[in-house]
Amino acid sequence: FGNLEGPVLDSGGIPKSCSDPSTCYVFRQPSYFVQELKDAGFNMLSIANNHVGDLGEPGRINTVSVLKKHDIRFAGQTSCPWDTLRIKGVLVGMTAFAPNKGCLDINNKQEIKTIVKKLNSFCDIVIVSFHGGAEGQSHTHVPRKHEMFLGQDRGDVYAFARQAIAAGADVVLGHGPHITRAIDMYKGRFIAYSMGNFCTYEKFNIKGISGMAPIFELRVSSKGEFLDGKVISTRQFGRGGPASDEEQSVIEEIKRLTAEDVPEIDVKFNQNTFTIYPKD
Repeated sequence: FGNLEGPVLDSGGIPKSCSDPSTCYVFRQPSYFVQELKDAGFNMLSIANNHVGDLGEPGRINTVSVLKKHDIRFAGQTSCPWDTLRIKGVLVGMTAFAPNKGCLDINNKQEIKTIVKKLNSFCDIVIVSFHGGAEGQSHTHVPRKHEMFLGQDRGDVYAFARQAIAAGADVVLGHGPHITRAIDMYKGRFIAYSMGNFCTYEKFNIKGISGMAPIFELRVSSKGEFLDGKVISTRQFGRGGPASDEEQSVIEEIKRLTAEDVPEIDVKFNQNTFTIYPKD
């Protein structure tokens, strides 16, 4: 699973207008890049984020078309709210939310409940993704309240995760702040509040904590309960994409932030594998 941040369109489209170009980015990804994602092992993508609509409706339509062509499952737009993938007899459902036009709304409690509950009614495992929270190195913490950024309500990601799990989610995977945040467990289900910058390009800030990201390998029961996990540490050092981080810097960041932001749980690491226990 990953978050596809921006439209797939080789040319054309209707670029969004920006009132302040110094803080505005218009993203474009070439169609051939989707085959690279497929070869890398991605088979489920969120397209609920603040850049998927950067090139207007032509960008959204072509993104959907190219993902279908490569048999990559996707979700998060109002036109494609959820998708499923059967793996070794297990039916996995995925949906995604963001605070942006055309996306399932991270701030709409009823929509969250309705869609997640529907997926849970016929899927064995339900993954819920969200693109929420304020961005940048000054926003590493989960504040347990609505986060405002550039005048937009980016949601209360702590409450969102609990709403999703209460409706039937088994795994909640967050992204949006462009840094790694704490992990959590609620009702035995795993939550990642932000998974950092994994594979970015050009003007992204990848210095320090902005250049590190975890790949989570999770083991859950047939009922979706979290059993244990592994963190594969990655780092970006410049153009060329992610590389393995032998120093495992992101694990130390996860340990620190989880201890500070989610003191109700106890995360035990054995090198790069981990378990989570509720504290008494």
